Amino acid sequence: MSRVRGRNTKPELRVRKLLHSLGYRFRLHRSDLPGKPDIYLPQHKLAVFVHGCFWHGHEGCKRSKLPETRAEFWTAKIEANRNRDTVAVNKLAEQGIAVVTLWECELRNDSTIIDRIAEATGRGCEKNGEKTETNGS
Repeated sequence: MSRVRGRNTKPELRVRKLLHSLGYRFRLHRSDLPGKPDIYLPQHKLAVFVHGCFWHGHEGCKRSKLPETRAEFWTAKIEANRNRDTVAVNKLAEQGIAVVTLWECELRNDSTIIDRIAEATGRGCEKNGEKTETNGS
């Protein structure tokens, strides 16, 4: 497990590249914020967490299936991750910061990411002042 990265994962890099191309500006892994959000958009007071389905126990996702060996260990570990996520989201909400959680399985379609961020920021999908299509590139 020491080789499992917590930062700069492929899903996170994908989201960052897309947000940047849409003109959003953000900060990474702000350690002064609860839960150290993967991406923080200061202009919109929005924290974005990019969660792996397995590591954060995504309900109803086939990627979140627990291993058959050491099931007790994995159940406790993933439950602790979920509890930590809940505490971080609540603390961020107390500070007036909105939270968007993007799951690994949702990242196949750009329009899903765009729609979730646009809804949270109240900003349409604009690039260089022009409306862009969100039909999934």
